Amino acid sequence: MDIDQIIYKIATWGIPVLFAITLHEFAHGWVANKRGDSTAKMLGRLTMNPVKHIDPIGTVLVPLIFLLLPGSLLFGWAKPIPVNTRNLKKPREDMIYIAIAGPLSNLLMAIMWFLLMHLIHSTISDPALHKGFLDMTTAGVVFNLILMILNLFPIPPLDGGKVLSNLLPLKMSLALDKIEPYGFFIVLGLIYMGVLNAVLSPIIRAVFNTIM
Repeated sequence: MDIDQIIYKIATWGIPVLFAITLHEFAHGWVANKRGDSTAKMLGRLTMNPVKHIDPIGTVLVPLIFLLLPGSLLFGWAKPIPVNTRNLKKPREDMIYIAIAGPLSNLLMAIMWFLLMHLIHSTISDPALHKGFLDMTTAGVVFNLILMILNLFPIPPLDGGKVLSNLLPLKMSLALDKIEPYGFFIVLGLIYMGVLNAVLSPIIRAVFNTIM
């Protein structure tokens, strides 16, 4: 991949990746606030401003590395939204809603990028601009689907792991939560070995084709 290809890839994927990751966290905070915990709001994190959510490693470095690695599954994260469960009326039930809000936000963003794709297809006639914006909107659909489906995996601290933890009996939930400190290393290892790519790719294609 030459320098022009690298710049083009960063330009077309940068905005979709940034907003997919940061608005995912905003969605967690927004639902937490609705369920009674205003911690994110008090810390200034209840905003759609990406700057408030950017993690230099998870939002910039890791996605950039995976983006430039051929055939790899693009992945990233923002600064986690803090949630104080003591402020929630029904902590276990509320945490399920808070966790599922992130993947749901990615599904909504995938649909929005898809609609924008069709708008651009019918309104931009310049070939270079048309290709650039078409590639960007496609990246928006694809990356949001990756983030949504990946986060639904039942591995703490992914959202699917948090949902599963709050559905299980307390003893089993506590046992599952012990995995959380190692969760990201497990996920990164599975991505590096190509396991998640092999599992997720057919699912992502199926959901992508359904939206299309």
